[in-house]
Amino acid sequence: MKLTTRGHYSVKALLDLSLQPEYGPTSVRSIARRQDIPAPYLEKLLIEMRRASLVESVRGASGGYKLARSPAQISLGQILEAVGETIQPLPHHTPDAKLAEDWVTFTVWRHLHQKLKEALYSISLEDLYYDARSWQASLGEETSFVV
Repeated sequence: MKLTTRGHYSVKALLDLSLQPEYGPTSVRSIARRQDIPAPYLEKLLIEMRRASLVESVRGASGGYKLARSPAQISLGQILEAVGETIQPLPHHTPDAKLAEDWVTFTVWRHLHQKLKEALYSISLEDLYYDARSWQASLGEETSFVV
């Protein structure tokens, strides 16, 4: 599975928000600058994630976006779903009833799709955060966090 730009930027943005002290609000411009994401595009993604209750917007001089709940309670599947990512392997395929191999292939892909979906919903933002930190530490890198 390959993430589209929408999915990749959305995950990057929420990982960035997970780094904020007490998950406080951060401006779109700040996230965009740190993660090298075009700010107008990021704003649209954050609006979609706000509608999915993954982030909250805070108005005012020190406002911006913040996580709506802890990183442990936000899954990769929820993030991708919020921005319209699909993981359907054969979206419009109907197997030919006369061909057994067509049904076998269809069944295999259906099972793989289900396992992939389960995996995406079992990986939390917190898991991704710690995996990235571990990887950076193993390389001896400073823990400045850019995905």
